[in-house]
Amino acid sequence: MTPTPQLSLGLLLTAAAGFADVIGFIELGGHFTSFMSGNTTQLGDALAGGIWPVATLTASLVGLFFLGSVAASLLALLAGPRWGSSAVTGLVLVSFAATLGLAYAGVPPNQFMLILAAGAGAQNAILPSTGSVRLGTTFVTGTLFMAGQDLARALRGVAPPWRWLQHMLVWASLLLGGLLGAWGYGLAGVNALLVAAAVYLGFLVAFLVRRPAKVVS
Repeated sequence: MTPTPQLSLGLLLTAAAGFADVIGFIELGGHFTSFMSGNTTQLGDALAGGIWPVATLTASLVGLFFLGSVAASLLALLAGPRWGSSAVTGLVLVSFAATLGLAYAGVPPNQFMLILAAGAGAQNAILPSTGSVRLGTTFVTGTLFMAGQDLARALRGVAPPWRWLQHMLVWASLLLGGLLGAWGYGLAGVNALLVAAAVYLGFLVAFLVRRPAKVVS
């Protein structure tokens, strides 16, 4: 089982990802900043139909998500366990600031939301894996499979009886974040991204205040 404090942090990060992703989904007219499975199937459909603007957009979203994950993972490795989470969270905040700055400058959504896709890729490197649940991710397809797998194993008595619920909580946090993000967008438009950015800022402050002690070799 994943310890409760770490699980709570992961749930909050996943909710923030859902909040931001639904805003990107609305701004992009049905494309995603963090759900690359959906973008990939849309890319295949667009390529088959010769719909090149859609193909370009979805390929760019997938590519930027990938580059964001590479950059954040490399940054976490370079910063080490003492500063890794702080550095990656800072990178995510930079992506939000750049996204909003470009939006305020009048750049169209199919351009400024690409930065948010890179930030979504980066978010997945904020928290290291702890316990059985992948924490703070921006996607839940694998999480739903793991919930089903753990439930089946629990019914056979070979897994903790309630561990599958931790996976379902991750899914529910993304759903709740998406719901709140849609409401926020209805009230404030793209400015609602400031809410998610505030969550990441809170994480950054917490990481800086409570960073792990320096390892003495």
